[in-house]
Amino acid sequence: MTAALLLTVPLLPLMLAVLIGLRPGRTRLNHLVPWVALPGLLLAAFAPPGLEASIDGLLMGTQLALDPTGRAFLALTAGLWLAAGLFALGDRGQDPQRHRFYVFWLLALTGNLGLILAQDALNFYLFFALMSLSAYGLVVHSGKPEAWRAGRIYLILAVLGEVLLFAGLVLAVHAAGQSGLAAVAAARPEGWALALLVLGLGIKAGMLPLHFWLPLAHPAAPVPASAVLSGAMIKAGLLGWMRLLPFDATGHMILGELLVALGLTAAFLGAVIGALQVRPKTILAYSSISQMGLMTTGIGLALLLPEVRGWLLAAVTLYAVHHGLAKGALFLAAGMQDQRPTGPLASRLFALFVLLPAAALVGAPLTSGAVAKNVLKGPLDAEALPGWLAHTELLLTLAATATTLVLLRFLWRWRAGLQAPIEGLDHSRWWAWGSLALMALLIPIWIVWTAPGALPAEVHDLFGFSLLWPIALGLGLGWLTYLRVRDRANPRLPEGDLAILMEAAWRTARHKRRSLALPPPRPRRIPARLRGIRLLWRARLEAAERVLTRWETIGLLFASALLGLYLTLLP
Repeated sequence: MTAALLLTVPLLPLMLAVLIGLRPGRTRLNHLVPWVALPGLLLAAFAPPGLEASIDGLLMGTQLALDPTGRAFLALTAGLWLAAGLFALGDRGQDPQRHRFYVFWLLALTGNLGLILAQDALNFYLFFALMSLSAYGLVVHSGKPEAWRAGRIYLILAVLGEVLLFAGLVLAVHAAGQSGLAAVAAARPEGWALALLVLGLGIKAGMLPLHFWLPLAHPAAPVPASAVLSGAMIKAGLLGWMRLLPFDATGHMILGELLVALGLTAAFLGAVIGALQVRPKTILAYSSISQMGLMTTGIGLALLLPEVRGWLLAAVTLYAVHHGLAKGALFLAAGMQDQRPTGPLASRLFALFVLLPAAALVGAPLTSGAVAKNVLKGPLDAEALPGWLAHTELLLTLAATATTLVLLRFLWRWRAGLQAPIEGLDHSRWWAWGSLALMALLIPIWIVWTAPGALPAEVHDLFGFSLLWPIALGLGLGWLTYLRVRDRANPRLPEGDLAILMEAAWRTARHKRRSLALPPPRPRRIPARLRGIRLLWRARLEAAERVLTRWETIGLLFASALLGLYLTLLP
């Protein structure tokens, strides 16, 4: 019974993906798309502690469980996919290719839910790969040139990440002698295994310098896809680190210091580059790089300070939930520019729903961001950290200033793109957006109401009044910048940063290769009869290739294979 309950969460969206792929004309099935995430949300809310199952005959021993960390990530993931799915019903309502969008949406959802419950290396990898590769269909859905460019770069990095992760898992499982993720972490992966795991998962987590797919993929993808890419799927790399890195009493000084350095660099660099962008979704993408840098810093601190690793990992989990919901709400806000209401009350709600998640991200008092940021900084002791790391708490505080600047830029550009007020509003989009935005206030209330004594007493300023000065500093710098550039053209940097340099280097290398290439050989004469046969077979192969490379065909075959594998191997 437990195994069936845990398997239902990822298999339900997988089966719906198969049905929509087989019957694309059945539009009633589309209305079920958001609700297949609901079982995951209910499981996270009501499942008893210690829920686990082992299925020996399935994929060399499948292990599924819902531990406290997985419960928090499952609640975030299922809740965000549910809200974004409701938004997609209105946003994609007139899209002639919406069935294709929903197939890839459901496949990515299957992988995202499954990797949270998976407790063995093989299932974790399979679900992780399903999520990563299916998201490619969401990135390129519009079919525009920028979408194909973003999809190409995303797919290259996704495949590279899968290869690195697979190699790292093979080495780590071989060293541990077991395939369970807990056993792999307890065996302390070292050397190549550790490096491959950090890099393979770091690509998905947007770690520097492997982050450049984010500012290209988010503007290209539809709005609801951007919300789950940044709010939920990017957290899969973070969860993988928490499952597989050696968080024990020994810690890991070298890796910890490296992750802290990369995380703090991303926190400031992502905000600075984001403040020089023009498109709202690109600004939010760079903000995600900055915020993931803060979570990467928390992971590094847990490796540097093993005596408080439990506190720091819990703080990173809380920060991930806070960021996923707030950033998801802001990405949905980017798709609400055509939903400006006319009435005074609705107009106030419209402004409130965009300001609340923005205030939470900067850590304003009484928001989820204030709780997350202060819990993350709570256990830091300057005397316990060597060298420059003693300034980590100050740098984490100043990161709120950088976040304030980038979100001011977002609000400015978002307001510039607002359309004229309209009468007929899309209620599904409003409900989805508003529910996520209100989480910025509801999370602190829930923490105080349900577990007032669960947080350490050392967190004196739980609701973030100590963060007022960095926010005020960011507002002052933003105002001074506005006064300086208001009469000039909008400052901007090209989207993609490192991707642009790599593409330029690739074009240069191809040009030099062509200049050095030998002249082509003279063509051979082929009899007319053979030419006709070759042209006939070529036409047939091209027709077959067109059928096999259709998005719905690929998604349907992949979903059917995975579903058939699970159903046939069930004991």
